[in-house]
Parts: sequence; C-alpha cells; structure tokens
Amino acid sequence: MASTTKRAIIAKAKILGASLVNFAPADRWDEYGEVQTEYRPKALWNMAETVIVIGVPMLLPVLESTPSINYQEMYNATNSLLDQIGFRLSVWLNERGYPSIFMPRDGYGNLEILLNKYQGCFSHVFAAKYAGQGTIAYSHNLITREYGPRVRLVSVFTNLKLAGDPVIEEEICTKCDVCRRLCPSQSFTTRPDSIIADMDVDSCTRYHQELRSESRWPCGICCKVCPVGDDRKLYESTNIGLYLKEREALDKDPDDPRYKSWVHQRQHGSSGNRIY
Repeated sequence: MASTTKRAIIAKAKILGASLVNFAPADRWDEYGEVQTEYRPKALWNMAETVIVIGVPMLLPVLESTPSINYQEMYNATNSLLDQIGFRLSVWLNERGYPSIFMPRDGYGNLEILLNKYQGCFSHVFAAKYAGQGTIAYSHNLITREYGPRVRLVSVFTNLKLAGDPVIEEEICTKCDVCRRLCPSQSFTTRPDSIIADMDVDSCTRYHQELRSESRWPCGICCKVCPVGDDRKLYESTNIGLYLKEREALDKDPDDPRYKSWVHQRQHGSSGNRIY
C-alpha cells in the first residue's frame, strides 16, 4: 500500500504543479545530525513521519535578466504556486485519513527581520537533501541535476510512513567558484574543508534591500551563473563566459548585442536604471 500511496502522492503533486517530488523519513534528520534539534520535523510537529519535498524550477532565460521586474514576478509566481501546492496536497492527504501540514516556502516576513533573525524555523534545503532531491551547493542553495540551483521548494509533513528516496552522496556542486566571483555583494568566502562557503548573510540581505527599493528583487546571481543543470541544454545556454564578461563588456559598450535583451528588461518596469 505504501508504494501505491507514494505513486499517488507524486501524481497528485504533479497535477497541482510540482516538477520535483521527493520523500524523506523524519528520522533522517536524527541520523545525519546536521540540523539543530529544534529545527527538525518532529520538533515542529510531533506527528511528522515523512517530509514530502516539492520543487518547481525558475526559468533560466528570465533569471538571466536579473535584476529585473520580470525575474521578480517569476519569483513571486513560484512562491504562490509552492504555497498552493503545499496547502492543497496537505488537505488532499488529510481527506484520505493521513494528518498532514505544510511549511511555507519562505520562513521570514521581510528583509529587515532577516537581518536580525537570519534563518526560518525550518530548512527546505536540508529537507531536499535528505529527500534525495539534490545536494547543498557552495552558495548554500540546493543544487539539482535537473535545474542546478534554479529551483524553489516547499515541504509537506505527514504522519504517513513512506520509504525515503536515496540520499545523493556524490556532490553535484563542482565548486567552480563562478558564483563567488560574480556575487554583487561579495558574500561568499571559500572554506578549504567544505564545499559549502562561509556566507555573509548581512551583506547579501542589504543588497537585496537595495534591489527591493527599486522593485526588482531578489538578486539570484548565484543561481543564474551556476553551470550545473540539464535546463542549460534545453535553453542552449552553456556559455558561462557570457556571465564572466558581462560587466566588463557592458562598461565598454552598454549596447553590446549579446546582452541587449537582459539590459532592456532591467531598464523597464522598475525604478532602477542599472544595466547589470
């Protein structure tokens, strides 16, 4: 019955709009011991037996225009979709006799709160890692084979006991250093003993405040420039050198035809006027 139920959950989640659906037993948080006890599923809801992690992609050509109103609207659309999927899947499970709740896709009310309380009450990134959806990248994002870090997440807690998906043991992130080099807020510092960088959350958040004041946030550069992901082949966007040369090229020629579409989008629909 469990495998049938799992297939049914995947089918329902995809009908609701999910692209990735993976499962993690709640006891995996205890097995790995990486997340503080109070941030684990059973600490948040004692009935939790399985965490269902839902992922939807960010569309690379839209993300490439960041910072732009177009990327902001796509980001907002994924947020709304994820909360709808999480809520509706929880209700669907409840109606079948399996108590379920969802953790909203973001865990903070605004950027000012994030400056003082830098984390939400639950990490979807670690949930996705324990569900075998991907690994944690240099940039602290979840990174997947399908979309690189260009994926947004929500989690459903259920008391239904389901087999977890295998955790991905091999790192997907290549630690290529491109996200560090191109980060506008210079928020990453390489750690020699870890693939995950030290991150200056304060610097990152303050840059987001600038973008929000221009009505074109979030930043998303670390997701944009990552070379990993099958979506790059789909969109025929494999030339990472285009990102590495972007600032220099636009400083030399703001009308450089290689970046014309991105610049056009950045200069419309928001109060900002920057070209990168």
